[in-house]
Amino acid sequence: MTFSGYYSASGQLIRNATVLLDIDDATFLVDPMFTPQNEMPTVTDSPGVPEFLTTENQKRNPLVPFPNVDLSDDAVVVTHRHPDHWDEAAREELDADVPLFCQPEDADEFTDEGFTDVRPVNDEMTFDGITIHRTPGQHGHGELAEGMAPVSGFVFEGEQTVYVAGDTIWYEPVEKTLDEFGPDLVVLNGGEAQFDQGEPITMGVEDITAVREATDAEIVVVHMEAINHCLLSREELRAETEDVHVPEDGEQFSL
Repeated sequence: MTFSGYYSASGQLIRNATVLLDIDDATFLVDPMFTPQNEMPTVTDSPGVPEFLTTENQKRNPLVPFPNVDLSDDAVVVTHRHPDHWDEAAREELDADVPLFCQPEDADEFTDEGFTDVRPVNDEMTFDGITIHRTPGQHGHGELAEGMAPVSGFVFEGEQTVYVAGDTIWYEPVEKTLDEFGPDLVVLNGGEAQFDQGEPITMGVEDITAVREATDAEIVVVHMEAINHCLLSREELRAETEDVHVPEDGEQFSL
């Protein structure tokens, strides 16, 4: 376990969307991306270099190093297989028999990679007394979102309820998920990732503000400043929102 167990739901941002969640007595590693700094290609159709990045670290992803943290976990959860959520380094490092929860569309690929305990979540299943629900996501707008699909979020119901929204914008199914499960903690992927064409494919200030207005939950925003087409900085997000926690890499958070 990463924490002492004082909180029934807590977590730690590792980097980008890679998060450790401690829920009751189980630890979930979400969206592992283990590639060292600058060893993945840059997103070449990013619309511009944000002010908080330099020309040097714009060249290749991830833009920041992997922090020195304890990655002990009981299970892995992958919201979708885009390389900033599941990479070759994670595939090589994780134990082949780790319980691995995913969307059904991705299950065969994990099995082909040698994982022996792949658990596709159609609707819900349980693990160590925690109910895991798969929830919808929309990774952008219009045709771009269709091309980026499928993506999922997950809700973890234990003593407290945690909603990991995944790569999605604010849209009606996110609101319905908040209404249905009434989470205590919500983890959002911010960064307002964008390509040269089309609207953002992850949440920006307006999306996150909409979530803030729709729930009384603690809100934590991750997926920031690690991939070169994520154009929204932590500083800007903190300045333009209220009652939203934006952790640094390696930082722990709790209710």
